[in-house]
Amino acid sequence: MSKKGKQILLLLVFLFSIFNRVFSQSAIDEIPTADHIRTIQLFGDAEFSGIPVLKLGEPFSITFDDINGDEADYYYRITYYNFDWTPTILNKNEYLDGFDGIRIVNYENSFNTLKMYSHYTLNIPNEDTRRLKVSGNYLIEIYDDDDEVVFSRKFIVYENRSNVKVYTKRSRDLQYIDTKQSVQFEISSPNEILRNPQRTVKVLVMQNNDMKNSITNLVPQFTIADKLVYKYDRESGFWGGNEFLGFDSKDIRAATISTQRIDLQDIYHNYLYANVVRANRRYTYNPDINGNFVIRNLDAENNNVEADYVWMHFYLQCYEPLDGGELHLYGNFNNYTLDDSTRLAYDEEKAVFYTKRLFKQGFYNYKYVLLRPDGTIDPGFISGNFDETENEYTVIPYYRAPTARYDRAIGKGIGNSAHITN
Repeated sequence: MSKKGKQILLLLVFLFSIFNRVFSQSAIDEIPTADHIRTIQLFGDAEFSGIPVLKLGEPFSITFDDINGDEADYYYRITYYNFDWTPTILNKNEYLDGFDGIRIVNYENSFNTLKMYSHYTLNIPNEDTRRLKVSGNYLIEIYDDDDEVVFSRKFIVYENRSNVKVYTKRSRDLQYIDTKQSVQFEISSPNEILRNPQRTVKVLVMQNNDMKNSITNLVPQFTIADKLVYKYDRESGFWGGNEFLGFDSKDIRAATISTQRIDLQDIYHNYLYANVVRANRRYTYNPDINGNFVIRNLDAENNNVEADYVWMHFYLQCYEPLDGGELHLYGNFNNYTLDDSTRLAYDEEKAVFYTKRLFKQGFYNYKYVLLRPDGTIDPGFISGNFDETENEYTVIPYYRAPTARYDRAIGKGIGNSAHITN
């Protein structure tokens, strides 16, 4: 081979390696939370259920507790991602004004609690991280002195460049008319032309802000003037589920409507009444907060540091065959994550499933789900699926112009199945 031929070959190999590195990136996952990190919350103008969706330029805060209570040092790092959560080609200074990798200096220790902990608060913007420059998908990582990430959280920043109208409909498939809800929506952008929307516009549709229960593969069916219309049925269908269960531990020394017994050991233990399978029962409306939680102590002035931790004991009467699956607690209290702390064991003597988990005082929503052997989650196995269930649906459109290098989140629309129609 000639010298010129070798040079061309080396150039092709080099270009192929870059192409492979750029286009074969896998989607990022959130890092599991360390055992000693609890009660992670992200606030904007309001508290969020599930993945936070912030308006560009809006200040926000992230708070968490370290139940080791040793005033450890923690730092934060912010990274940007494409619509599908693959790494972006943007440099950090293109999406972040200022610096990250900074120690979190705002923390205080618990006061008048049996369980000692340190409560940390990170506010953005701050003197180091002045602002996020672009809309889209972000991940914040909190790590310690050993550069070990103790938890990470995804969040979405959007800008008001479009109007999104969201409607909830009962399924048109008679097989699912009583159990599924379909989401239909329209996207209009009066101030910006969305060129070639079949390729450049992508949408995220979530039920109760749960990223694990979302749809991302929809394209506009047709356009009317400046409107992109999505009138899918089966493709945009969600299981209706059931209202979340809940408990209130604002006073951990007093029994409530959901607590049958209280015990004081090293800290308080609250034993809840046993729950039952609702899938074989009729739907009953029960107001909930769609899987979210609120920290509160009835006797506290500052819930951040005066709310105590309590061991909550859960019981479930279930006689349905699991076929090798596992039953788990499910809710935003741990970012809808299934792990050993949420798995229920079976007590043969009492014929109930049970588990216990450490919670900070407050009001919590939860439900039981079945984790099947193939890794899929069946949210209706215990709770059932009903078209009457009140669910909130969030639609976020993303737009990447033909010459752009990143996916902008150009709007946000919300619909609620309380107003479901046929």
